Amino acid sequence: MEEHQQTLLNQLREVTGTTDVQLLQEALQVSNGDLAEAVAFLTEKNAKVPQQDEATYYQTAQIANDRYISVGSQADTNVIDLTGDDKDDLQRAIALSLEESNRAFRETGITDEEQAISRVLEASIAENKASLKRTHTEVWSDSPNPHDRKRQENCPVGLKNVGNTCWFSAVIQSLFNLLEFQRLVLHYSPPARMQDLPRNQKEHRNLPFMQELRCLFSLLVGSKRKYVDPTRAVEILKDAFKSSESQQQDVSEFTHKLLDWLEDAFQIKAEEEREGEKPKNPMVELFYGRFLAVGVLEGKKFENTEMFGQYPLQVNGFKDLHECLEAAMIEGEIESLHSADNSAKSGQEHWFTELPPVLTFELSRFEFNQALGRPEKIHNKLEFPSMLYMDRYMDRNRDITRIKREEIRRLKEHLTVLQQRLERYLSYGSGPKRFPLADVLQYAMEFASSKPVCTSPVEDIDTTAPPGGTTAQVPPAASLGEQPDASLSAEGSGSGQQAQQQQQRVPIHKPFTQSRVPLDLPMHPAPRHVTEEELRVLEGCLHRWRSEVENDTRDLQASISRIHRTIELMYSDKSMMQVPYRLHAVLVHEGQANAGHYWAYIYDPHHRRWMKYNDISVTKSSWEELVRDSFGGYRNASAYCLMYIDDKKPFLIEEEFDKETGQMLSGLDKLPPDLKEYVEADNKLFVREMEEWDALQAHKLQQEKLALAAASSVAAQPMSTEPCPQDDTGAPQQEPEYMEQQSPTGDAKHLQEDTERAISKAAAEHDEKSPEALLNTAMKVEYTRLLRFAQEDTPPERDYRLQHVIVYFIQNQAPKKILERTLLMQFADRNLGFDERCKNIMKVARAKLELIKPDEVNMEEYEVWHQDYRNFRDTTVFLLFGLELFLKKSYVEGLMYLIYTYQYNKELLVKGPYRGHDEELIAHYRRECLLKLNEHAAALFETGEENEVNAGLSIMNELVVTCIPLLLVDELEEKDMVAVEDMRNRWCSYLGQEMEPNLQEKLTDFLPKLLDCSTEIKSFHDPPKLPSYSTLELCERFSRVMTSLTQSRTPADGR
Repeated sequence: MEEHQQTLLNQLREVTGTTDVQLLQEALQVSNGDLAEAVAFLTEKNAKVPQQDEATYYQTAQIANDRYISVGSQADTNVIDLTGDDKDDLQRAIALSLEESNRAFRETGITDEEQAISRVLEASIAENKASLKRTHTEVWSDSPNPHDRKRQENCPVGLKNVGNTCWFSAVIQSLFNLLEFQRLVLHYSPPARMQDLPRNQKEHRNLPFMQELRCLFSLLVGSKRKYVDPTRAVEILKDAFKSSESQQQDVSEFTHKLLDWLEDAFQIKAEEEREGEKPKNPMVELFYGRFLAVGVLEGKKFENTEMFGQYPLQVNGFKDLHECLEAAMIEGEIESLHSADNSAKSGQEHWFTELPPVLTFELSRFEFNQALGRPEKIHNKLEFPSMLYMDRYMDRNRDITRIKREEIRRLKEHLTVLQQRLERYLSYGSGPKRFPLADVLQYAMEFASSKPVCTSPVEDIDTTAPPGGTTAQVPPAASLGEQPDASLSAEGSGSGQQAQQQQQRVPIHKPFTQSRVPLDLPMHPAPRHVTEEELRVLEGCLHRWRSEVENDTRDLQASISRIHRTIELMYSDKSMMQVPYRLHAVLVHEGQANAGHYWAYIYDPHHRRWMKYNDISVTKSSWEELVRDSFGGYRNASAYCLMYIDDKKPFLIEEEFDKETGQMLSGLDKLPPDLKEYVEADNKLFVREMEEWDALQAHKLQQEKLALAAASSVAAQPMSTEPCPQDDTGAPQQEPEYMEQQSPTGDAKHLQEDTERAISKAAAEHDEKSPEALLNTAMKVEYTRLLRFAQEDTPPERDYRLQHVIVYFIQNQAPKKILERTLLMQFADRNLGFDERCKNIMKVARAKLELIKPDEVNMEEYEVWHQDYRNFRDTTVFLLFGLELFLKKSYVEGLMYLIYTYQYNKELLVKGPYRGHDEELIAHYRRECLLKLNEHAAALFETGEENEVNAGLSIMNELVVTCIPLLLVDELEEKDMVAVEDMRNRWCSYLGQEMEPNLQEKLTDFLPKLLDCSTEIKSFHDPPKLPSYSTLELCERFSRVMTSLTQSRTPADGR
């Protein structure tokens, strides 16, 4: 509590500028710890304080404690000296602070409270990075490739979020991992009369839900899928809530309703099985306990036994779970409970008589703000232990607990006295500024020991001053707003004229010119007169007093520490550690009261580690991560539900064993026959889906090979003016489209010119005129040229990889045989010039291609390399379109191109750093597109017009929200994380603003989607169709757009 109070004091001091600790404490007491009310208390009198005019303020400054104002600078009325005891200064400081706050609100429309919330959200970016990063294997969600959705061995199964249902996933996973509860659900059999009609409403609703829950649990046990779909169970629940599908339900209400339904379903079965006997409901025995309410009502004592399920606890004002429990167990005035007199006071105590095996605490982290008219989340820090001992709350320990509580109360009273005494030592003084007393005595000792060192008075006097020494320097005219009087420096002026000048100077107060510096002013503070005897006595006293103060301070601090330790160990004896409860699950909420995301931390006792269940993502975690996300206090995530289990009842989490073999049951063996059949059927469907996918991919690959082979027959025909029969011995593969076209235009013409230049250069250098020798030389010349391009460090607008496939191959270290065959394909082009030399070289090249044996060049590898290059060119076209559209401010169209660019480029970069383009550049413009669209959508929402609002929300739902998981999935992109937080904060800022009810409803409906932290990627449309470009045109357009980006000083593309 003291740490919390000190935090509030610091915040209040920062907001108001008030340093008087007593005044700050009084404000907090009056406001009951409410920071806003405390600020209002300190500032409510400020409006009544009249503002002093400038001259009066200057005069006051001169009179009070010789506070001088420098000549040459106009005093700032906003700078206030709070070192004195002037209460007006203090009030003006508070008034200025309030005015500053109001001005900020007028300029930004954001209150101090909302700014504080915003600061908390911003601070959470760095600390909450781990919670935004998810282990994610799928590339597109509900990826078309079922292998991406395949469950890893022994990995828990996740639950798909089917529309604001993260609350469902968190609760269901926590219950499912209670193995006793899991067994109860899986082995539940519907009552025999279930098929009888008519049935009552409960049976009509609860029994179908129970069936769906059994199916869902069975899939969580034995599915081969990474995650399963809970839609059917969720729909039954949502129908019961009678709400729209998009509304996010209150988790506490849902959990209560879920347990009620399960209790009803088991009650029906229990009544059928035990007719004539009192039925036992396993849900009641597992989740419900009893407590004894002992109290006094209007002077009359009473005792009542009550049943409870989830036990509610208030969070506000408490630092840990035991403080919450202590407060919840005592209500009202209870002094009369322990006395014999018949007092009129009312109050009660709660004592647990029977605790359930599964003890659930519901933490009340939401409260309704009457002033703002909306619910708010309590972000206060609340600590809770991994092992909770409940002995002190049991009825059988009532007497000893009361004794210990009384002892703790007495110790806390004594602690308060000691802390007050310590505060007097640490904050000594009667004014607003206080210091440790030991330091004050040390300063006094240093002052007494100082020796005065005087300066020469001549050094401090202006030698240009007029004779008589009646005036000092004349301040600059601009400083005081007046022109210097020329007569001040005139020699031999008359006395009447001097008197007139004196009269003119009287109304303008100049404290420095009228207060001469004493001739013996020391350079630093020091005693003027002190004898050796006085100094010796004074130093002895100060030294002795300082030692006494330091000893007293240490004794007080040691006593306070001992009391704290005594209180902490009050219940640590073995007699009060006989009812241990171990933490099983923590359900966490991140966000604000109206919107947010839920997940769960669940302990795995068999592997002795914590697991994090976040919708489809199930990852290993740690106690440290749980503490960071669950305690609250420094970010917008905190626990709202704690589930403890009786540590002396291991059956709750024990696995089931086969009665005959003694082997532990796992997987499908844990399921009853009907559910085993159900899961096997679903697994067969999934296996069939994977097989169909594999067959489809194999078919596509075969079709590509057949198409390539068919096309190669055309390329196999020899170059001739007359038709020739096809050579049956085989033919070279058809050149890719970027190496050969059907006509000597485009890429073929560009490649043909390069080839002919190489042949001409080879002919000039080579004396031997044989075609084979010319071919070899020409290939060396061309390879040398391309190698130089590959090794050259070029700017991003001149990417030689786009100009020739060989450059791409060299940079990515393609095998030598692949390079040779690709060069041969270039020289075997039938579109070469028609002179005899080129024709002969082309024939030699084609002959060499035919002589290449299958074992010399792996054609599959050859095709893969060329397919990779085609993918690189396609990715370049996607990037080109995306950047061109971005520069045209067509962000909607540009975003889709950049999304596919990033994905395809990422797949290329997996094989090597030079396979694709600069990932940072693509990520930057993808991120900028989303930020621009977010701002545009927010601007449309702010108009309040129905059509504009709908258009803005449509942009957010269809584009921004859909793409946010793409930014969260990559752990290396911190800028993407920051951008996501910026977009979310932009919309969360509307929560504190006045708006029409229909806008508030739309915002409440939209925010849960925006704040959903899962990285489940929604499906996208098919990628846009790309036109084909010649190499020359592609290089020119790419160069233009990259040059435009460079001129705009944006990140450059670098390989």
